[in-house]
Amino acid sequence: MIEIEDLPELHDPVMICAFEGWNDAGEAASRVIEHLGDLWDAEAVAAIDPEDYYDFQVTRPRVINQGQGRGIHWNTTRVLLASPDSLGRDVLLVTGIEPSFRWRAFTTEILDLAASHGVTTVITLGALLADVAHTRPIPVTCSSEDEGVAYRHELEPARYEGPTGITGVVADGAHQAEMISISAWAAVPHYASQVPCPKASLALLVQLEDLLDSVIDHGELEDETRAWERGVDELANTDEDVAEYVSALESAQDTSELPEASGDAIAKEFERYLRRRGDDTAGPA
Repeated sequence: MIEIEDLPELHDPVMICAFEGWNDAGEAASRVIEHLGDLWDAEAVAAIDPEDYYDFQVTRPRVINQGQGRGIHWNTTRVLLASPDSLGRDVLLVTGIEPSFRWRAFTTEILDLAASHGVTTVITLGALLADVAHTRPIPVTCSSEDEGVAYRHELEPARYEGPTGITGVVADGAHQAEMISISAWAAVPHYASQVPCPKASLALLVQLEDLLDSVIDHGELEDETRAWERGVDELANTDEDVAEYVSALESAQDTSELPEASGDAIAKEFERYLRRRGDDTAGPA
C-alpha cells in the first residue's frame, strides 16, 4: 500500500468498498463511492501499487495532461478519507478496478490498512444484472455473516454459493478478520444495462442510509434516475417484444414483493421519511 498522506487518528471509522468490473453492473456501485467522495470532500490517503495486481494490457494506463506537461496515469485502487459532520464518524472509501492477479494479497493489503486504523465495519457494494423491471424499485440484497448485525439491521443471512468477484473476497476477508462485514448488492435490469444505471446507485445509497443510520444527500441521482427511466420507457415503447417482457417482469416482481407490504416494512419506510424530512427542514444548530 502506497501512503499518499499520513492518516490521523480516526474516529469510529467505517470502510465502504466498491470495485469496477464484474462486480459493478451499470457502474452502480462505483458511482456510489464517487458520489460519496464528492459529497464529503474525500481526499486520497493511500493507493495500491498496481504493478503487482493489474494486467496493463487489460487495464491500460492513460496519458493525461498534468498542467505542466503530460504524464502517465496508472489505474489502480485508491483509499479516500472523508469526515462528514452528518455521520459523526470517519469513513474510508475504497474505489478502484477489480485486480487481475493475487487477490488474497490484494485483500490483505486493504484489510491491514483498515485494521491498523481502527476500522471495525466493512461494507462492500456491488451490482449484478437480473430479471427485474426498470419501472419498479431496484431490489437490493443486503446480508451479513454476523447474526447480531443481521438481526439489528434486518438483513438477510448470507446464502449465496457460486462464482464471486473481488467484492466477495474482501467481504469474506473482513469476516475472517473478525470485522463486521456487510454486503449490499443492487439488481440492474439486464435489458437496460447500458451504463450508467443511476437508479441502482440510488437504491444502494438508500440502503447505506439505513446501515449508517444517517441521511445522505442524494444530489443529482434522483433527477438522473428519472431521466434514465424515461429513456428506457422510450426503448420499451418502440419495441413490442420488450414492452411485453417488461410487463411480465412487472407482474412477477409485484407478486413476489407482496409480503413486503407488512406493518414492519411500512413502519420502516415511514421512519426513513421522517428522518429525511427532519434533515431537510432542520435549521441552523
